[in-house]
Amino acid sequence: MPDFLFNSLLLFLVGLIAGTLNVIAGGGSLLSLPVMIFLGLPPTVANGTNRVAILLQNIGASWSFHQRGLVSRDWLVIAVPPALVGAVVGTVAAVHIGELEFQRVLAVILVVAAAWQIWNPIKLHPEGNAEVPEGGKRLAFIAAFFLIGAYGGFIQAGIGFLLLAVTSAAGFNLIRGNALKVTVVLAFTPLALVLFAWNGKVDWAMGFALAAGNFLGGLAGVHLQVLKGHKWVRGVVTVVIVVFAIRLLFGS
Repeated sequence: MPDFLFNSLLLFLVGLIAGTLNVIAGGGSLLSLPVMIFLGLPPTVANGTNRVAILLQNIGASWSFHQRGLVSRDWLVIAVPPALVGAVVGTVAAVHIGELEFQRVLAVILVVAAAWQIWNPIKLHPEGNAEVPEGGKRLAFIAAFFLIGAYGGFIQAGIGFLLLAVTSAAGFNLIRGNALKVTVVLAFTPLALVLFAWNGKVDWAMGFALAAGNFLGGLAGVHLQVLKGHKWVRGVVTVVIVVFAIRLLFGS
């Protein structure tokens, strides 16, 4: 099989798994980024290329969550503007960092991600929706979404766990938290992708192969959550956290 076809098929399958994981819990980019680097992309280009898949994945997932009435518009007003500003800051930093420096930062982030997943700070709220905060609490959430946007603009990998921690702290259950999560990521991903592409950090062929899998995986993730419910999602989140912790601690 020619290398192009093999790479495209591999990226589609990786995207299918990563998209499902991203929508249900998070951590899919911890799989897709190493695979693209293994296939020969420079780390900073893999980082930009991954945004093509993230964009298509979250278009499908956000639409599916919205159709089911699971996206809180009031919380989007709080979350999206600071996340957009943060994403600009993070993306500008990502496109100007050198390859070696990015690899070192990536290594540190993977170690931190492993520790985060072992610690597992996500608190579960089976009841569902969350009240819109006011005053100092509202400002704290705005700051949190700014930092998450900056992180997402810079590397994206593991952002799902961060967003679920924030939405859980707000009082959302995992299904509604995931609905807000994918919509916030969808809001800033086009901006990040444009900045990466403008700076020549996107391989479009690999990006669209990965994106095809991510899109279908995202739809599958939403369907599985709504079909199986909060308890099933809680179990999947726990398994994903343990699996990625083992992979990051002992994987090559």
